[in-house]
Amino acid sequence: MAAGKHFSDNQFTFKEVFQNFSEWVSYYISQWKILILAGIIGMALGALVSIFKKPVYNANTSFVLEEGDGGGVGQMSGLASLVGVNLGSLGSTSGLFQGDNIMELYKSDRMLDEALLSPFDENQLLIDRFIAFEEIDKKWASKVDIPAMDFSIPREKFTIAQDSVVKEVAKLVRDYQLSVTKPDRKLSIIQVTVSSKDQLYAKVFNERLVENVNEFYKETKTKKTSENLTILQTQADSVRAILDQSIGAYASATDRVPNANPLLSAATIEAKKRQIDVQATAAVYEEIVKNLEIAKVNHRNNSPLIQIIDSPRLPLNRSEIRLVKGMVFGCAIVGLLTLLFVYFRRLYLKHVQES
Repeated sequence: MAAGKHFSDNQFTFKEVFQNFSEWVSYYISQWKILILAGIIGMALGALVSIFKKPVYNANTSFVLEEGDGGGVGQMSGLASLVGVNLGSLGSTSGLFQGDNIMELYKSDRMLDEALLSPFDENQLLIDRFIAFEEIDKKWASKVDIPAMDFSIPREKFTIAQDSVVKEVAKLVRDYQLSVTKPDRKLSIIQVTVSSKDQLYAKVFNERLVENVNEFYKETKTKKTSENLTILQTQADSVRAILDQSIGAYASATDRVPNANPLLSAATIEAKKRQIDVQATAAVYEEIVKNLEIAKVNHRNNSPLIQIIDSPRLPLNRSEIRLVKGMVFGCAIVGLLTLLFVYFRRLYLKHVQES
């Protein structure tokens, strides 16, 4: 019985719930002056934010990335093995870079630094433009003398302070301005967005960054096959030069004994030696040319295709807080905070009274 009584004492009837709700509604109504004042203050703050907050411009570049045909290497290796050519040294670099890695490449310090230190126009670098409209020189005036720095000098001549400024600016860009995404994970389309209060800066920086990263990606993706191609071309040119010399030496040796007596073999020894040199060098040259042609095909197959779809054009898309929207959001946020304040204040007063 005691247990049953204890259970019933902790029940809430619908009437009690309704009565409690009515008390809270009545209390909030009694605080209408505070709530209306909070709404007016919120609308005023929202209006001020919408007026003084500068619009943000978004420069977007989207492109299709198609990886090189890695399967072509295996097919070429099978065909090459039929003629005795080993393509082990001509393998693809597909294991080095994958499509998703280019997205991280956009956020690397090296790529951001190169873009920031590239020219904005004839008289100004992009990093100078960034420092100017973000007023970094004023914000960091107590730590470093930015106006005295010249970022147009070669990078190896930078001071520690200059390197630190470039690094911090790149970090600001990476954290607050740069976005690299795949709109659809199933597709090979990559979108690069640069957001800034300076419309021209956003456009130029986006173009410089995309150009630098895509070029670096192509060079790195084909670096190994390009080096192999250069080595084989050098070898082919060297062997061809030796072959030409051997042919000339064979012709000279033959001319010295134009009508050799077939009974005297000693007279034809020199010509036969030169003939063997020509045959051996020709065989080596033939194999090198085979490897060279296969390396050219492999290099073309391994080269990624990067095709720009959309590039930033003026005027850029802008995002801003409209006046009405700012007032509504300001009223809602301040009003909600005021409701919570009034709620907890009443609970505190009730607790003090009961104590």
